[in-house]
This record gives sequence, C-alpha cells and structure tokens, in this order.
Amino acid sequence: MNPDGSSELRTWLTQAGLAGKSEAALLDGFCQRALDAGLPIARAAIIIDTLHPVHEGRAFFWRREAGQAHTELVEYGPTTEGEALENWRRTVFFHLLESGESSYRVRFHAGETTEFLRLAHMREEGMSDVAAMITRFPRSGAIGEMDSLYSYWATDRPRGFDDPQLAAIGRLMPMLALAVKCVSLARIAGTLVETYLGRDAGRRVLQGRIRRGIADKISAVLWYSDLRGFTRITDQSAPEQIIPLLNDYAEAVISAIHGNGGDVLKLIGDGTLAIFTATTAEEACRSSIAAHNLLQEQLARLNQRRTGDHLPITDVYVGLHIGEVFYGNIGSDERLDFTVVGPAVNEVARIAAMCRSAERNVLLSQAFADAMASKHRLVSVGRYALRGVERPQELFTLDPFRTT
Repeated sequence: MNPDGSSELRTWLTQAGLAGKSEAALLDGFCQRALDAGLPIARAAIIIDTLHPVHEGRAFFWRREAGQAHTELVEYGPTTEGEALENWRRTVFFHLLESGESSYRVRFHAGETTEFLRLAHMREEGMSDVAAMITRFPRSGAIGEMDSLYSYWATDRPRGFDDPQLAAIGRLMPMLALAVKCVSLARIAGTLVETYLGRDAGRRVLQGRIRRGIADKISAVLWYSDLRGFTRITDQSAPEQIIPLLNDYAEAVISAIHGNGGDVLKLIGDGTLAIFTATTAEEACRSSIAAHNLLQEQLARLNQRRTGDHLPITDVYVGLHIGEVFYGNIGSDERLDFTVVGPAVNEVARIAAMCRSAERNVLLSQAFADAMASKHRLVSVGRYALRGVERPQELFTLDPFRTT
C-alpha cells in the first residue's frame, strides 16, 4: 500500500467518523478504499461491545465475492455464562485478551493450521491468509465492556498477504477503531436516554432540550396502569420471582403502548405512566384504546404461560384520561427528569386506582369520553369522587361486546 493510498484512507476515516457514518458504512468504505489502494481484502469483520439492556455487542461482517461486496450486522447477547461463555472462550479474540497479544495470523497457503474454528472455516471458503487483531482502548476510555475493537482480515490471494500489507492495516486500525468508537458511543447515548427516559423524551433530550425549567404545554391522552394485587403477590411469592414477574408484565404493557404509537415516560414500581399524542384528540384516544386491547391479548397469553410454569399471575388495570400537561425538564441542577406534570397526571392515577372498587380493568374519564366522536363502545359505570380532584365525575369503561 503506497503512502498516498494510506493518507487518503486516513483522511476518509476522519471525515466519515466526524460525519457519524454507521459502523457498517465505516467498514465497507474502509475495505473498498483499501482494495483500491492495493490491499487484497476478501473478508473482514469488526466487533465491539456496547451498553444495551439486551445486546452485549455488535459484529459487522464484510465479504467480497464475484466482484460484489456485502456487509452484515449481527447483534449478540451476553457471553458471561453457559454455552455462550464456552463459545467465547474458544475464540481467537479471547485468546488475544488472555495472552495480552495484539494479533494472530494463520497462513493457510503455507500449510499452517489453527485451533480456532471461525478462522478454520475461512480456509474452506477459499481464504489463503487470515489475521485477527485487537485494538485496546485505555482504561479511562472504556465504557462498560467496550474496552477494545476486535477485527479480522482475510485474503484469497494465492500467496496471502505480504507483510507490508498487514503492517499497513495495523497502522490504520487505531484510526478505524476511533471512528467506530465515536459512532458506537453516539448509539449508546441514544439507547440509554430512550431506554431510561422513553423514546420521545429521549429524542428531545438528544436534540438539546435539557435546560432546567424548559417545558412544552401539550394536550395528550394519559395512560396510567398498575398490577392488580401486587402487594399480595410480593407477600406470598419467593423474592427471586418478583423481578421476573415485573419484567414479564412490563414487557406486555410497554410493547402494547409502543405498538400503538404511545410513549412510556415512567415505570413507578409496578405502575406505568405513558402518553399518546396525535393530530386529533380522537385519534390519540383510539390509539390508547387499541393499546389496551392489545395488552389484554398479550396478558392472556402471558398468564397462560406463567400458569403452565407454576408462577404467580396477575392482571393490569388501566386509567385513561385526556388533558393539558407540561412536558419537559423538572428537577434540580444536578438531577433532572423529563416527564409530564399537571393536574391531569394526578387525575389519571386516581382513575386507575378506581378500577379496583369499580371491578373493571379499564376506566376512562369524562374528558376522554367527550373527545370520542363516536361513544358507542363506551359504557358508563357511574359517578365517582376521586381523591384530590375537586368534583365527582362520570367514569366509563369499554363495552366488551363491541370491537369498533
């Protein structure tokens, strides 16, 4: 690889990293330009750990076949126990971590063999030479398990890589690792704020809506739900069953809300606060009703599964209300929350609490009913005095025999 090609590739990596190109685009662009500069790459991969509630990391695989290039993304789960841990310990990258080495090379064209199955499979794919590398980050620059970039590079050139060619890849790896780390950190930031604040609130925070006291006045459908009899369940169940139970029912609630355009703002113990916004109030109301209906379907399947596993089951009761709230940053200089506040938030929580005495799994406010142009699905359950709300109001539920 000539000096001009190396310089151009470094410049491109810098520009692509600053532009926030994806890891897949970085790998593809790197390999394509390396080919143009004389590096005979036929296979490549970059692997980096991340911070995510489900995935431990992301792997990107690049291959060139018949003159066409393809890039594939694989997200992998935890490798800390069981079969996943055993598989990880058999990889060349685990070997590099344990040995403290930075690279490992196997020259198939020279008759060399390897104990690492992933590399051995490349010989069957026609590769003549494979080099695995690890680019370590300083401890101060590590985020969670994201402490290095793993990569491998393979060629189908009959004589394999020349030593200068591999040396050129090695010199370029810190620049590639820096670009990949930058985009990965941006993705981690997005994942964390959306996971802990909610999707819409997270996006607003990332767009710069972080000043204390900045809030928008919005009209929204408010959803508040709780688990029925949760205190009784915690008293009667083994402690190790409580967190899995909360996760099972939270998954049902959150997926139903997200599946119908809502945004979850808070998980309060076993409770969930969410909002639905739309072009019209009626559209937002219908979306929240659709979320409730989907939730009932998911709860039926969940309770059937948990019953079969001899685990405690429960139900979810829901309050729905519509009103104006302030949506934004509330708190101190050192600890802010992006949420909704206003009398309507208190009111929807009180409405949800009335589900127990009204013996219903969903109750809707008078304001919610008024926002529905067609009320033929709504059934009055009477007038109720709500704690902390000035006047009694009529509450409604859904007619179980009507679906439209």
